[in-house]
Amino acid sequence: MDVKTYHIKGMHCASCASIIAQKVSKLDGVESAEVNFATETARIGFDFGKISMQGMNKEIEPLGYAFVEHEHHEGMGSQDYRAQEDHGVHIGIGLSKQEKEKELLRMKSKVQFVFPLTIAIFVLMMWDIAAKTFSFVPDIPLPMELFNTISMVLATVILFWIGQPFLLGIVRFVRYRVANMDTLIGIGTFMAYFYSVIVTLFPQIRIALNFPEYTYFDVTIVVIGFVTFGKYLETRSRLRTGEAIEKLLGLQAKTALLFRDGNEIEVPISEVRIGDIVIVKPGAKIPVDGTIVDGTSSIDESMISGEPIPVDKKPGDVVIGATLNKQGSFRFAATKVGADTVLSQIIKMVEDAQGSKAPIQALADRISGVFVPVVLGIAAFSLVLWFTVGASIIGFSLALSYGILSFVGVLVIACPCALGLATPTAIIVGVGKGAEHGILIKNAEALEKLDKVDTVVFDKTGTITKGKPEVIDIISLDQKWSDNQILQISASIEKLSEHPLAEAIVFKANERKLSLSDSKNFSALEGVGVEAIVDGRAVSVRKPNEEDKKEDSVQALQEQGKTVIVVEVNRKKIGLMALNDTLKEEAQNVIAKLHKMGIQVVMLTGDNRLAAQHIAKQVGIDHVIAEIMPQEKAEKIKELQSQGKIVAMAGDGINDAPALVQADVGIAMATGTDIAIESAGITLLHGDVHRISQAIELSKATMRTIKQNLFWAFIYNIIGIPVAAGLLYPFWGIVLNPVFAGLAMAFSSVSVVSNSLRLKAKKL
Repeated sequence: MDVKTYHIKGMHCASCASIIAQKVSKLDGVESAEVNFATETARIGFDFGKISMQGMNKEIEPLGYAFVEHEHHEGMGSQDYRAQEDHGVHIGIGLSKQEKEKELLRMKSKVQFVFPLTIAIFVLMMWDIAAKTFSFVPDIPLPMELFNTISMVLATVILFWIGQPFLLGIVRFVRYRVANMDTLIGIGTFMAYFYSVIVTLFPQIRIALNFPEYTYFDVTIVVIGFVTFGKYLETRSRLRTGEAIEKLLGLQAKTALLFRDGNEIEVPISEVRIGDIVIVKPGAKIPVDGTIVDGTSSIDESMISGEPIPVDKKPGDVVIGATLNKQGSFRFAATKVGADTVLSQIIKMVEDAQGSKAPIQALADRISGVFVPVVLGIAAFSLVLWFTVGASIIGFSLALSYGILSFVGVLVIACPCALGLATPTAIIVGVGKGAEHGILIKNAEALEKLDKVDTVVFDKTGTITKGKPEVIDIISLDQKWSDNQILQISASIEKLSEHPLAEAIVFKANERKLSLSDSKNFSALEGVGVEAIVDGRAVSVRKPNEEDKKEDSVQALQEQGKTVIVVEVNRKKIGLMALNDTLKEEAQNVIAKLHKMGIQVVMLTGDNRLAAQHIAKQVGIDHVIAEIMPQEKAEKIKELQSQGKIVAMAGDGINDAPALVQADVGIAMATGTDIAIESAGITLLHGDVHRISQAIELSKATMRTIKQNLFWAFIYNIIGIPVAAGLLYPFWGIVLNPVFAGLAMAFSSVSVVSNSLRLKAKKL
């Protein structure tokens, strides 16, 4: 069996994924079909000897979909995992980014046309209903004939131009018996429009059949307007989902400096082969993975580990592509290139995690396949009953009039205006409420899943801690030297170094307003430290050697996970400095809040175990997973999910991107990298970790509101449809006029919007 991943054209709602999967999986030769609406991809397992992509397209093209011939075989490698210029297929529906942006602009122009009209007509619709209901409300200051004419023109343009996808949904439902949300919207809006046209253009028919003057052009305009606006926002959001991988690709070095045949030559990274000797100079990106063969350096591996402190490297040590060489020049032998590098694996994991997540289907999409035929069946059945049973009792003419009224009333009252508003209004208010509190929510899916989270996984650096080394302890080993003197003489020499630890020492000295001396004969000892002459003294600031590590004071600091610096003057140790990443002030409080919510808290970090356990103890985290690589972070998230847990991951580094995507909800600190933010569903401004508990509270309140909205949206249908069909006529002689059907539909919308607005008063 061959397994391929195809991109899909024409997929525009969650139920489309179900339709495609059902149709393709029934084909001879297809073993499995997993369709993902979020990434607009299909992962198909099939026998190439029995069926091809063209054969599958023959089945789905009549439904408006098509597979795009761009795939990669599972388990196959390539020289480059993904070329930069080839990345456009990730942006959406198999189109390039430029094409997708043009499509978005076209949608935007439609929204700019229809949405202001939608708001205006909605206000007028409410006004008209209020005027007919309450005597103290004046009528709309427009003649009804003029209003109907204007509404008909607008409804015609909107239905047949902007609403074309919904009309196609009706056609496909009739021809191929597949229904989605477009089908539901299409039937409701078209029938409202068709009935209104008959009433407006053929008054003699209206009079003959005893139809009321009321029209439903406003229903057509409002429903299509709101749904179109929602589709635009959804498409814009999906356009940004590819940016995480684009930015990961941007981290990769474009060229490599090789040593071949005694010469230095610069080649494109795609030409690097395993075994090539690569030269890396200070400040350069490491192009591929390999092992150092000559030289030493200090390398910023925060892209991979998430830790801010550079790692000293020597011959025999492994270096990773896309990390940054801070100091020194060295050569290394390439051991992994193309698809096998760590960066390429991270890119692949982000893509796979995106593709493996089942999209959340809105309730309307899940039930549309049943709701549409049921509503049509009820409408048709009520019409038949009026034509047959009703005609024999009250006469054909009156029965025909009541039958048509019932048929239209059922369709109008079932029009999904409130259903369409139920989720987006609550989401709009909830997202706005979150923004006020520095909680940026990327999509409704993240907000919905956050409500169900029972486990929160924290990265350490930049999430629980500030992500920047600071001088924590200064210990004097000589009574002649005070803490400030040790700091002053160390900073005097370190001010000439570009090492991040040196910057932390100088920062602490400046913070204490210490006056720094000039240094002479400065020398950087790669992998060891620095030395110079300060005020006539030979000063060195260095890493602990093996003898130093045996001392109790050094061991005690290292057991706390701190980085220890030894300060010597004239070859005599005068003191120690300990640097560490410091806790965010609010970390302990937010973890206590999460525990009160019954949420398990886990720390997941690439840092050493001692440092991680020390931090966890301070903030009250019980479970720590430390010393792991990015690949393992995503795997650990999978392990928790396999235990039935709903996991939220909070992180800020590029190394967190696969785990953020793999988690049910990714939460990024805005102080972190753009890639972490793009990979996450929720972003916390200013890296304010206490907003995590607020985000969960907001999610629960929003989802509670959505469920209430859906209840009200459906209760009108559950009660109104039987009444509209004529259920009350045999008992009390009541037939629901479409005017009241429209009124019920409007009140359902008002109740939904009003209920959503209550979220504004929610205290976080």
